[in-house]
Amino acid sequence: MAVIYFKRYRMEIDLAAAAVDLPPVPPGFDLLPWTDTLLPLHAQVKYRCFRQELDANVFPSLGDRDGCRRLMNDISHRTGFLPQATWLLQYWPAEQRKPELCGTVQGVLDESNGQGAIQNLGVVPSHRGHGLGSILMSRALAGFVAAGLGRAYLEVTAQNVGAVRLYERLGFRRVKTVYKAAEVAYA
Repeated sequence: MAVIYFKRYRMEIDLAAAAVDLPPVPPGFDLLPWTDTLLPLHAQVKYRCFRQELDANVFPSLGDRDGCRRLMNDISHRTGFLPQATWLLQYWPAEQRKPELCGTVQGVLDESNGQGAIQNLGVVPSHRGHGLGSILMSRALAGFVAAGLGRAYLEVTAQNVGAVRLYERLGFRRVKTVYKAAEVAYA
């Protein structure tokens, strides 16, 4: 095992200054608001989103089914958990009888600074590049606004260029660079 430091950006958005648009959900997709019964489904799609991504090295729980379940349980039981900023995205292919889960986002109130904190926005690889991350993020930000929050933030691994571009396009700005130590196996 070796310790590697991953460069991450803390990005923030002023919710009052940003026009939080709610882009339409494409045909065949549905957004599901949080309910406790959806916890296992959020965990399942979180695992599918992150298991083969760099962030599974930075946060090993994201690369493990049980780790994703524990993480979702921890997030949803935090004092500042915001159900109105937590969404699940599903796709109904015409030829199937049940939906395919394809995206998730969670939002919490960071009580230390009164800001909304985005937790683990993810879209499964087969559905990326179609604006679904923007749809999930816009709903989470609208949930922060509905909760009366004026600012929100997230952290993103600097090497995740697509996510950084998405967040900048939505109005997030880099405010700090941090480094996260993680143990990884030798290749």
